[in-house]
Amino acid sequence: MAKPTSTSPRLSSSGQPLAKHWVAVVAAIWAGQAFSIISSSAAGYAIVWHVTESTGSAGWLSLMMICSMLPTGLLSPVGGLVADRLNRKAIMIVADLAIGVLSLILGIAMLGTEISLGVIVLFAAARSVGQAFHSPAFLALVPMLAPEEQLLRLNMLDQLAVSVASMLSPALGIFVFSTFGLPWALFLDTLGAVFAVLGLLVAHVPTVRDAASEHAHILHNLKVGWDALAKNRALFKLLWLMLICWAAMAPIGATFPLITSEHYLGDGFMASIVEACYGGGLVLGSVALLAWGGGSHLATLIALSYLTVGLLCLPMGYLPPELFWLFLVLNVIAGAFEAGFNGPLMTLVQREVPSERLGRAMGLITAASGVGAPIGVALLGPLGDVIGVPAMFALASLICIASGVVALASRDIRALDAPSGESTS
Repeated sequence: MAKPTSTSPRLSSSGQPLAKHWVAVVAAIWAGQAFSIISSSAAGYAIVWHVTESTGSAGWLSLMMICSMLPTGLLSPVGGLVADRLNRKAIMIVADLAIGVLSLILGIAMLGTEISLGVIVLFAAARSVGQAFHSPAFLALVPMLAPEEQLLRLNMLDQLAVSVASMLSPALGIFVFSTFGLPWALFLDTLGAVFAVLGLLVAHVPTVRDAASEHAHILHNLKVGWDALAKNRALFKLLWLMLICWAAMAPIGATFPLITSEHYLGDGFMASIVEACYGGGLVLGSVALLAWGGGSHLATLIALSYLTVGLLCLPMGYLPPELFWLFLVLNVIAGAFEAGFNGPLMTLVQREVPSERLGRAMGLITAASGVGAPIGVALLGPLGDVIGVPAMFALASLICIASGVVALASRDIRALDAPSGESTS
């Protein structure tokens, strides 16, 4: 691509004219989204701890995880299609508002009466529907906001917000839950949605639509997204390995509170410390990738992250309770390496797929994670009640290790790191 001249507009990673003050646009959007992510995570953790205290069951926690992810997985392809047809910023605003209103309604209802766990599970499923439209639109919007050399940094900003949420939200959620009750944690989620919408409203974002998608059958549109991903066989293989890792890691995340309370004999405060340590590691890894900014070794980084996280999680369920401090250290290191999962992979996809098809491609990826994680939880979560949570941790870790080994051994995947981009396609 020819370098822009002094008279030509600077282009975004998607090839669209870049806003003159694009850094301010990014700052406005990410400030609102970051506040929303932190508040939503705090509310989510408060709900998880409410279920943990009420049931003490890996099965119930697994059901909560499934219902909070499966609708996203099933509906994200539709959300991706909508993102390629309509204004992506408007889609995000509507989704944020819908999620915030749901939290407000449930919070008000819980002030007046006791709500059953079944209703809370349905609420988690309803929020997941909103996420099915928000995530593809957001991921497809990212390449339109900054030049290509800043694309990884932009993705890592989002991951950094998630990382900070992982570190701070458990303690915040437990504090609000223990001090004021679950309804106020839900009201915090509503406040976060308001900030997210305000950040989007003040930001000018270009619109990209695929006119051909408007008259095509939905199955044809889904095939267009699939073909956009499958065109590069190495990237497609890496995406499948990512799906396997998502499925393996999801039950570990779902049962962290349970292994803390039962194996390490911890309370809600200790459980929040565990999550904070993992989130702290994610922050460290995300900051490191932000400082790096990109390069020609993203595929290798992803593969090493799969392998290392699996190795670190393998002994977590077998440490004696008095080595709880080592459990925390392993969580920090595992979190740092998990930062190499999503951001670099999304960057590879955003560079490979045309912007007008990116919504559908991201919808399929979001669907894969949304379906793969509940499948992993459904298979391994209840198994934790049978063989024990520590053994379930070990099995999930071995799956992640195997995925990393396969990725590192694949010549196709290693070729994605070729300086000239000569991957197998």
